[in-house]
Amino acid sequence: MTGAFFGAAVIAFPLVKRLGRNGFFFLALVPLAGLILSLAKAPAIVGSAGSPWFESMGWLPALGLDGIFRLDELSWIMSLLVTGVGALVFIYCARYFPPDEPGLARFAAVFMAFAGMMYGLVLADELLMLYLFWEGTTVFSYLLIGHSQSRRRSRQAALQALIVTTAGGLAMLVGMILLMATTGTGQISTLMERASEGMDTGPVIVTAVILILVGAVSKSALIPFHFWLPGAMAAPTPVSAYLHAAAMVKAGIYLILRLAPGYHALPGWSETLLTLGLLTMFIGGWQALKQTDLKLLLAFGTVSQLGFLTTLASFGTPDITKAALAMLIAHALFKACLFLCVGIIDHRAGTRDLTKLSGGWKAFPVVAVCATIAAASMSGLPPLLGFVAKEAVYSTLLSSPDKASIIALIGIMIGSMLTVAYSARFVWGAFSSKDGVDDIARRDEKITLIISPIVLTVLTVGLGPAAALIDGCFAAWTSTLPVIDSGDGDYHLALWHGLEPALALSAVTIAVGLLLFFVRDSFAKVQSTLPSGLDFHDLYSKLISWMEKLALWVTSRTQRGSLPFYQSVIYLVLVAGIGLAVISNDTWNIEFKLVDTPLDFIVAAVLIIVAVAATRAKKRFTAVVVTGISGYAMVAYFAFVGAPDLALTQVLVETITIVVFVLVLRRLPARIGQSTGRFTPAWRAIIGAAVGVTMMFVVLIAAGVRVSDPVSVDFGQLAYEVGHGKNIVNVTLVDIRVWDTLGEISVLVAAGTGIAGLIFVRGREGHLHRFVSRRDGTELQGRVRFQPVPEEVGNFHDPEREDVTQRRVSWLIAGRTLAPRNRSIILEVTARLIFHAVLIFSLYLLFAGHNEPGGGFAGGLVAGLALVVRYLAGGKFELAEAARFTPSGMLGTGMIMAVLTGVGGWIWGDTVFKSVYLEGDVPVLGHLSFGTSTFFDIGVYLIVVGLMLDILKSLGAEVDLHQERDEMVLTKRLNQSYKLSENFSAEAEHDAVSSILDRVNHLDVDNGAEGGRL
Repeated sequence: MTGAFFGAAVIAFPLVKRLGRNGFFFLALVPLAGLILSLAKAPAIVGSAGSPWFESMGWLPALGLDGIFRLDELSWIMSLLVTGVGALVFIYCARYFPPDEPGLARFAAVFMAFAGMMYGLVLADELLMLYLFWEGTTVFSYLLIGHSQSRRRSRQAALQALIVTTAGGLAMLVGMILLMATTGTGQISTLMERASEGMDTGPVIVTAVILILVGAVSKSALIPFHFWLPGAMAAPTPVSAYLHAAAMVKAGIYLILRLAPGYHALPGWSETLLTLGLLTMFIGGWQALKQTDLKLLLAFGTVSQLGFLTTLASFGTPDITKAALAMLIAHALFKACLFLCVGIIDHRAGTRDLTKLSGGWKAFPVVAVCATIAAASMSGLPPLLGFVAKEAVYSTLLSSPDKASIIALIGIMIGSMLTVAYSARFVWGAFSSKDGVDDIARRDEKITLIISPIVLTVLTVGLGPAAALIDGCFAAWTSTLPVIDSGDGDYHLALWHGLEPALALSAVTIAVGLLLFFVRDSFAKVQSTLPSGLDFHDLYSKLISWMEKLALWVTSRTQRGSLPFYQSVIYLVLVAGIGLAVISNDTWNIEFKLVDTPLDFIVAAVLIIVAVAATRAKKRFTAVVVTGISGYAMVAYFAFVGAPDLALTQVLVETITIVVFVLVLRRLPARIGQSTGRFTPAWRAIIGAAVGVTMMFVVLIAAGVRVSDPVSVDFGQLAYEVGHGKNIVNVTLVDIRVWDTLGEISVLVAAGTGIAGLIFVRGREGHLHRFVSRRDGTELQGRVRFQPVPEEVGNFHDPEREDVTQRRVSWLIAGRTLAPRNRSIILEVTARLIFHAVLIFSLYLLFAGHNEPGGGFAGGLVAGLALVVRYLAGGKFELAEAARFTPSGMLGTGMIMAVLTGVGGWIWGDTVFKSVYLEGDVPVLGHLSFGTSTFFDIGVYLIVVGLMLDILKSLGAEVDLHQERDEMVLTKRLNQSYKLSENFSAEAEHDAVSSILDRVNHLDVDNGAEGGRL
């Protein structure tokens, strides 16, 4: 079912794009199906004969990590909230948003993805998988809170929520890793079983659990992290109703309930949660009474209720946990209803300020009835579910005579009095008639908008008398909890328990709360005279400001714009850090062997010569070529030691690296500038020698201290028997160590996209411009002629944008797009003739790489070199003829293929990236073995080709365009300075500009006097 949510998130964008807001009706079917599924599984899960439902998938078997989903009584209860309230909120969205709401399709996709993350969170039975879903809710809630991207308040609130909850999530991750390392398992149910059998109260366990609680506290907006929740009210109302009433903020409560049976007796557990819960309940209620914005009033009320729930969830005993679950359900129903009602009020009246609202009972009576009933349930009035839950809280705390229960009872009573007061204030502010304020005009609401609040209200009313029904569902979970006191576990939810102390406490709570409401003006004066105390939002703002100032201070002293300085700092830290480890090493089991073969002397001699020559080079191009020789020397070394696959890859990478350097050097001065900084050539030589000596000792020591056989010893057998391949390198990349490769290509895609994005400042173009002809049959020049530039140089004439057809005009187009002195006919013809043969060779390397040297990476590099040759031969228009696809499309397609291969392994196997092989005899080709890992290799191939095209577009075609603009600017200046006549030919003009550009490129503009004068 989790996959259904994410599948719906994928189709949500095009669906809402096509159907508009009506698409939410169809999207609501997904959580509705989840609700039906949970209800259908109730007989098998809930009850004395029920048992949890498990589903697992292979995730990281080598680390003993599996993706385990578990539906037990607790996760079943949470799944009802996630799916039931989710379906109602999606229906509400269909009429809440206006038809022309910007970004609505994106909102729908993100909202559905968030629901999937929350659904997966409550089902996850493995700590790291739970963490993945946990952080998924954080990311998607950030996008939902910041839905109104044009509003600064929304962006700030989204960022604040992201920072606070992510910080807590990182602490939680550390705690999870500590717990897993100490206990040897990450399965939550197993952890609870072991904890109940014998509690380990060691400092590591205590620290791990406290760190996990930090994540729960930050997610559920407890002090000192509570300030992010009211700020998140900048989100649309459906987001507030779902994320901050029924789903996301309940994640922390759910985690506490999940861990409490095993860890509630740990030192610090009860004290921490009890203190934070009661303080949060009081401060949230106190702040709610100050608010005039209905949504903020409910937001601070939510903070207060979350403190209430945390206090109850921390006990971990059967009866109090049952009361906590009843309050959890009641809160989700009445708070979601209240938020949805506020959204309708805001739409109708255009304001949420309770001092400006009047006549709500007459304007929207149905909404008023729903909101009033929900507020009454929040206050704990009979016969509503909120009353049943509040009675259960008081009764169970009274029956537990320990000190923690007494403190909790007193604190909850005080907080509940504030709850009654702000609930009454909400009803009065939203619906009463006020003197001097115009009444809201009456207008009937569409049933599709008010159906969700009505359903939530009916459930709030109906579940009160039907408390015995839900008692059985809760008892299935609480009966598994450890019993501490005799009689614990005997409490049953019911609307009426007779005249008992809990009923008296409820009456006192309601009476005092209503009294606070009736004396609200006097109470407000008292609040205004008291000190406000710590403003945690202000503390957060000051902390962020201090961090920004620190970052600026550090940046100004380290990012000095000097590449030698950056390199020197990196090398010095490397020498100091690794050198210290080398010196402190006490194992010098060195077996010194000068060379493996006499041919190594040749490689070493070449490397030494080119290294010295590179330091003596005066021109950049010379330095690049000399440095490239060192790479080709390593190609020879790999060939000598019998590694043809590495040799092939190295020669391709080295060739492409030289090409990239040459493309970049076109925009840099030809000569290398002289150093004027602190790091003189002598110091550079010393630092370089220190790095070389340090790394030499590291290699010698590392080679002699191995005590175990390397894992690569078995790679040959694994490659042949499991991976069905003879090329160990390629099988390792696409099968044995496929997770590493997936991470590497992800970084490759991100880096390539980021670099191209920096170069294409105004946005990456989808296609290269091709050389075309006009509709009238006349040819269109592919290059921009040198001509006087208009006043707005940035908007110069671009002939490719004219109304043209896509008809080629000749086999070789460089004659019409390049200056004659920049052409090589032999290179153009050769590039055209060998291009397709090279592409076929690249495909051969791709498919032969499983058994012979090659693979997706090498094949992609060969295809990239074919594109490089076409570009060098004919320029950007020749490249456009060769590559009629976009780099982003290639990168995206390749990445999707790689990921889908992993998902497919889980579908057709039992582990992510599990490979399946088909073997058989094929005519002509003979015996073949085709594996699904080949699709992953094809993805790598496409990514490499896309990256190469991105490089050629950004460092090649885009730099060409910039250079043309520069030439046009120089031409304009020449025309203005020398007043060239109209008879001045374009060829002469071009030669003049080219001469100036060549002169600039050969100057040492950093220090040369001539460069400065120019």
